[in-house]
Amino acid sequence: MNDELEANKADEEEELLAFTELALPRSVQKGIDRLEFKTCTKVQSQVLPYSLSQYDVCAEANTGTGKTAAFLTTILAQQIEYPLETPNANGAPRALVLAPTRELTMQIKQDMNALSKFTKVRSLAVVGGKRVKDQRDKLRHNRIDVIIATPGRLLDFMQQGLVDLSRVEILVIDEADRMLDMGFIPDVRRIVRRTPHRRDRQTMFFSATFNDDVRRLIKQWMFEPVQFDVPDESIAADSIEQHFWIVEHRKKNRVLHEFMKRCNPERTLIFVNRRSHVKQVVKALKDRGVQCEGLSGDMQQRKRTAALNRFKRGETRHVVATDVAGRGLHVEGISHVVNYDLPDIVEDYVHRIGRTGRAGAIGKSISFVSEADGFVVPDLEELLGQSIDCMLPNYEMVQS
Repeated sequence: MNDELEANKADEEEELLAFTELALPRSVQKGIDRLEFKTCTKVQSQVLPYSLSQYDVCAEANTGTGKTAAFLTTILAQQIEYPLETPNANGAPRALVLAPTRELTMQIKQDMNALSKFTKVRSLAVVGGKRVKDQRDKLRHNRIDVIIATPGRLLDFMQQGLVDLSRVEILVIDEADRMLDMGFIPDVRRIVRRTPHRRDRQTMFFSATFNDDVRRLIKQWMFEPVQFDVPDESIAADSIEQHFWIVEHRKKNRVLHEFMKRCNPERTLIFVNRRSHVKQVVKALKDRGVQCEGLSGDMQQRKRTAALNRFKRGETRHVVATDVAGRGLHVEGISHVVNYDLPDIVEDYVHRIGRTGRAGAIGKSISFVSEADGFVVPDLEELLGQSIDCMLPNYEMVQS
């Protein structure tokens, strides 16, 4: 860690920057203006002055803090301000973003499309479950400046000789803790080894938690990084009303249906812990006349994408999902999040409820606490920094 930069960072005021203060290239600022972004979020205000100056940065930041826009803005600005005299060969990107899930990868790609609208920077999402031929053809026949990828599919293309990472100038590793949880780190190591040495590239590293395993990765892959800790933007967000209901395990379906019938929520995201539970809960709701869809990792990518799009357009009001939808899923207007099961990994609670209470709206989260979920409550209290009051279901409190 660079001690001098750490000391300077600690002395900075908490005031948020305006994007216009960052002296971004005009084409990048135009994209930001089109999205009506004016004031940086806390993580953007902290990270961007350093990342735009080509320092390595690592941030402990949750979903919804604006970290994606921070690293994408940096990538775009660097490529425009430092153009290559001779373009790289096809399949040799200048920037690489690694993410753990298809959904997060596609969301980052969507954000990149919006931010880069007025630039000539070309990006490609490389993910499993999509048509391989389309991705392969684009890598072979087009100059791609930024690859946004899941590790497995990227390694496949590297082994086929379609991707050359030796010219990467910026490496972004997003949601490193989830990479660890999903067992992707060996694949990520193989990928990182094919990029330039850590002294010869800029690395940005984001994780919801900085445990010992994550810190080891930072030490291995980064050069004198400036570190930021921004946990407070999504922990116990003021815009989310949190409710914990005591529910017998065998009565969860009945209570969920009663909530749907009596409260008529505008748009609901219901989290379960197992893929098999998705089908069970969807069937239980449909049998009681509640139209909904399921979303889990064992679905074909085409079907998952179609279900997400229907949810985003409001054609489907209620979705039952595993944590595959917990991160990187941005759907406007989710009024309620229901934790049908409390998560196995306590930090995932924050990512789940963060799907509601956005853009100035008040969101409501309801967590079922059964005899099978109660052991999670003490860890959850420690995470939230407050005691949890579990009560019997109170439908009036959670009406839209």
